[in-house]
Amino acid sequence: MHPRLITGRPGAGAPITFLTPPEAKAWRDQATGAQRTQADLVGFGGEAGKFLLLLGIDGALDRVLCGLGEAPQAALIAGLAAQLPAGEYRFANRPGKIALAQAICAWALGGYRFDAFKTAPSAAARLSIADADLPAAADAARLARATEKLRNLVNLPANVLGPEKLAAAFEDLAVEHGAQCVVTIGEDLRAANYPLIHAVGRAGTEPPRLVELTWGDPSHPVVALVGKGVTFDTGGSNLKTGAGMRLMKKDMGGAAHVLALAQMAMEAKLAIRLVVLAPLVENGIGAGAMRPGDVIASRKGLSVEIEDTDAEGRLILADALTRAHEHAPTLLIDLATLTGAARVALGPEIAPFYTPQEALAAEIMAAAAACGELVWRMPLHEGYASQLDSPIADVKNLGDAAMAGSITAALFLKRFVGISAWAHWDIYAWNAKDRPGRPAGGEAFALNTLYHVISARATR
Repeated sequence: MHPRLITGRPGAGAPITFLTPPEAKAWRDQATGAQRTQADLVGFGGEAGKFLLLLGIDGALDRVLCGLGEAPQAALIAGLAAQLPAGEYRFANRPGKIALAQAICAWALGGYRFDAFKTAPSAAARLSIADADLPAAADAARLARATEKLRNLVNLPANVLGPEKLAAAFEDLAVEHGAQCVVTIGEDLRAANYPLIHAVGRAGTEPPRLVELTWGDPSHPVVALVGKGVTFDTGGSNLKTGAGMRLMKKDMGGAAHVLALAQMAMEAKLAIRLVVLAPLVENGIGAGAMRPGDVIASRKGLSVEIEDTDAEGRLILADALTRAHEHAPTLLIDLATLTGAARVALGPEIAPFYTPQEALAAEIMAAAAACGELVWRMPLHEGYASQLDSPIADVKNLGDAAMAGSITAALFLKRFVGISAWAHWDIYAWNAKDRPGRPAGGEAFALNTLYHVISARATR
């Protein structure tokens, strides 16, 4: 199920009792003097995130009390799991209004640490699942496994995870679930008419690739997922600064997201026809690198003038989106660590998305509210589209103005999209600092939200 979730041991583990402040006061009224003294030592009164380790007369852990506060959130359970000593625990009661699956998932993710390069990985607290809670735990474990795979991929340095290794992660997933996976490499991209993907990646230390994974009954509704996979972004000829380059191992976060979503969909055996496209490149510098002012054809047939080689993500997405359309999807989702402008607009914790379809926007917002994830719809304002006009090509890859960069990037992609049931996500894929259940490093954005939106397309 999950390394930090235990099944088949009903009643095992130290019990965790969740208490609101009024419930904590009622507990205190009937507690022993020794228990009240322990509560006073840590100032426990049921406040959100505060917890109390109650010891028995033998000095061993007897139970844990965890404060829910006035407005319980799943993050406090993640924080609890991260701070408890290693060992086995169980929920003695429900954590307020927090959905059980969310609570269990928060526990599992609360113990996550990226320790692939540590010589002594730390032990984590584990949660024993009651038999009656197994269905909720299965949903929670599916999300936790996918989130951790995504985080691990984003956290890997570029000298370990290049286009070849990232493509192999998709191939391994395909083998595991009986999917088909085709990887087009290097010069074969030009022969197969993916000129933009080839142009962006041809100066990389590894040849560029396009992964195409398909799974499910062809008669089922087609859901297409497209993820940007720039395993390192120097900026190309428009070279980034050192500070701007420091986190660019995470520029493949979109590809990691679609891999995680594919894993969830296939594990759940959703009745959909799944199509996953991940263009994988390194945006390098060198004699073969594309230059500002170059004009490059696209798979769709539109010519693109390169205004800035550091606006490369939208180029590889353009070819992949065009290919996605050839599968006639009923829903098309793309995810990309595309612009710094999106962070300026919404900061590092809220996932912005664009869609021309009102019904899809409402569905996404409703799913996000149910999942407790922060998302925000951004405007596809056509008034900015003229910024992408080129005097010598059909379109250029960067707008004229210094403002609205996330919007003009979305408008560029819209040139390669022919259906309204499309959502573009301009994500960060990173936590800048530690938060409960969200350690600094690679992070999933709106993963559960998108899984629910995809699930709604499944044939019943």
